[in-house]
Amino acid sequence: MDSGYYAAFSGLLARTEALDSAASNLANVNTSGFRAEREYFRDAIVGPDAPGSQLNRTVNDFGVLGGNRLDLGQGAMTPTGNTLDLAIQGEGFFAIQTKQGIRYTRDGQFQRTRQGMLITADGDPVLDAQNKAIQIPDGEITVGSDGAVSVGGAVAGRIGLFTFPSASDIEAEGANRYAPVKNAVRRAADGSIRQGALESSNEDVIQGSLQLILVQRQAEMMQKALSIFNGEFDKTASEDLPKV
Repeated sequence: MDSGYYAAFSGLLARTEALDSAASNLANVNTSGFRAEREYFRDAIVGPDAPGSQLNRTVNDFGVLGGNRLDLGQGAMTPTGNTLDLAIQGEGFFAIQTKQGIRYTRDGQFQRTRQGMLITADGDPVLDAQNKAIQIPDGEITVGSDGAVSVGGAVAGRIGLFTFPSASDIEAEGANRYAPVKNAVRRAADGSIRQGALESSNEDVIQGSLQLILVQRQAEMMQKALSIFNGEFDKTASEDLPKV
């Protein structure tokens, strides 16, 4: 079979999957703390013997989509004036306790319950560096750049900031919540906290729209190429094979 068919097929598969990522990124452009996902590619065949394999030569070493990785770039800061709206400047994630376990987010739209617990908009407790829920007494709340939560000048707790060695150590779980992959090791982050602000998505609406259009056109081109190859195969089957 003509190796060009493999090229068109792998290209269509990659562009179709990339189209899903581009659409998701654009749909969450207004989601606080959202991290865009970017596709990466790998060889069709991997391993030490890949370059000399017959299959790899057949497909001409065409790349296939290896998956998506989170873009950990900084999003824009939007001042809100709300005391418990917190944004992270630099690296790091807030840790929150969910029913599924500890998860991580950049969305700092927090609240204080009547019992004094610091929680997310979904009701999940925000954790300190020891994975403990943070209790805040009544009074005027001040959050320092290091995460220290003070009420009336006394420190009531400290919000934990965590990060991972690479973007591949965490995976999206919803719009702006992230779960560590198996065996991922977290560490304290060097980012700082800004009170009275929220971090926007790090996906730019203009660039995201252009990327979506580009990927759509690339997918259409690959689909057209496949149609041409299929037409050639049909012609060979109907005209040439009977002569054999």
